[in-house]
This record gives sequence, C-alpha cells and structure tokens, in this order.
Amino acid sequence: MRKLKLVPDKTNVQFLNLRRSAFVLSSLLVVASLALFLVKGLNYGIDFRGGILIEVGTPEPANLSQIRGTLGALELGDVAIQEFGAPTDVLIRVERQEGDATAQQVAVDLVKEALSNEIGGDISYRRVEFVGPKVSGELIQAGTLAVVLAVIAMLIYIWFRFEWQFSVGAVIALVHDVALTIGLFSITGLEFNLSIIAAILTIVGYSMNDTVVVYDRVRENLRKYRRMELSELLNLSINDTLSRTTMTSLTTLLALLSLFFFGGEVIRGFTAAMIWGVLVGTYSSIFVAAPFLLVLGVERDGGGTEVASS
Repeated sequence: MRKLKLVPDKTNVQFLNLRRSAFVLSSLLVVASLALFLVKGLNYGIDFRGGILIEVGTPEPANLSQIRGTLGALELGDVAIQEFGAPTDVLIRVERQEGDATAQQVAVDLVKEALSNEIGGDISYRRVEFVGPKVSGELIQAGTLAVVLAVIAMLIYIWFRFEWQFSVGAVIALVHDVALTIGLFSITGLEFNLSIIAAILTIVGYSMNDTVVVYDRVRENLRKYRRMELSELLNLSINDTLSRTTMTSLTTLLALLSLFFFGGEVIRGFTAAMIWGVLVGTYSSIFVAAPFLLVLGVERDGGGTEVASS
C-alpha cells in the first residue's frame, strides 16, 4: 500500500535564495500590522469592552441559534451566547450600553422579556453581572502580559536548548507571527476577545514546534557537514524537514477548517486565528527563523570554527 506523499522524500528547493524577498515582505507586513493596530485598532469583544453577563437556566436543552436570533433583533449591539456547562445552561454577554446603570438594567429587562416570550416562563436567572471598564482594562493587560511572557519563556527555552543565535531567530519568528495575527484582526474587524488570546498563545506554541524541528535538523547537519557553507546547510535542513512540516500543517488545517465551517459562531474567531496562525507559522519557520541564522552566524559544535555565511 503506497503512502500519501505531498512532498517527495528528497527535495532541493533553494529557500535561502528567496530570503531577501521574504525578509522584505515580512518586514512590510509587520509594519503594516502595527500601523493598522495603532490607527484602526481592534474590534474588542465584550470581554475587553465591558458589558452585561447573564447566566440562564432553561427547562430544556437550549437552542442557541434561536436565542441568538431573538436577542439579535433587540439591537443591543454585540451579543454573544454560548453553552455554559450543561445543555440547559446558557451564558449571555451583551455589549455595554450607553449611559449609566439604569441603561444597563433596561437592557437586562429587554433580554429577560424576549427570552420569556421565546422560551417560556420556566427560565431561571442564576447570575446577572455588569462588567465595567476597569475590569475590561485589567483583562487587556493580563492578556498582553500572557503573550509577552509566553514569548520570553520560548526565548529562554531555545537559549538553553540551542545557542543564542537560534533563540533570537526563533523569537523574531514568534513576534512576526503574533504581529501578523493582530494585523489580520485589525484589517478584517473580526471580534477580538479572550478566546483570541488563547489562539495567539496556541499559535506561539505551534510555530515554536515547527521552528524547533527545523533547528534540530540544522544542529544535526552542523555536526555532520563541518565544511558545508551555512546557506547550503540551511537549505538542506529545511528540505529534510519539508515533508513533515507540510503534512503536519495540512492535517491541522483540515481539522481547523472543519471547525471553522461547522463549529458554530462561538468558536469561529478562534479557529480563524488558528488557521491564519498555522499558515504564517509554517511560513516563518521556513523563511524567517531558519534564514535568520545566516544573518546572525552560528558556530560549529563545541564552539569551534565558525561556519561560512556566504
């Protein structure tokens, strides 16, 4: 039985010949992403803007699509609905309304009235909370800190496992991936909430895994081919891992695309971020992380003669 192979076992693609074009493209995309973030900003979800949280218990398993349509017709702004534990538990998040506490209470009353008309009177309201701007600001700070600490942790991990040149190259690739993901959400206007922070952290791990696979092969080849020029050695290492990288990315994308189209509205933003992250993570491992070793230069095993970086 023949195995499915998208990429032959032996390839000789000259990736390093494209490094200058890749560096220019990546630099432009990162600068554009940062500019979009500073000028246009992000479409923050209720988690970051503040709003109303209502936990509801229904007599029968809730029809989330029906509830979403009913509350969407109230024109209260952004309304997020998700199952919260059991099928009869629903968490409703409503955008913060203009005005004081009275305006928020009016919105709660409208939601309760709409749910009673749609589902019936046997609804229990277990929790009603107002999330203010202060809590939302703390969530933004916590989310940003989580991403920064994840990147620093990866820097330390690579530094101990490889040499400093590898850690710098890996972190540059990670910052590249995170910046481009932020740019995607800024230009598309997709909702940016806590689940997207989780997606970014997952992207950091996925991209790092891809990069470590390539770096492991680079280190092996540095010991094996002591007189090979660094550019040639990097091409060889990338080609050696190309089949594995391609198959891993493809299988991951198949699962993510299924979730994107059939997983429902609640996780669509998360899966969109993950799909984009897999694409840019694979790209950065090949065209950013590995070629950057040519810029920094690496040494032979044991700190001997430096490899030529033609």
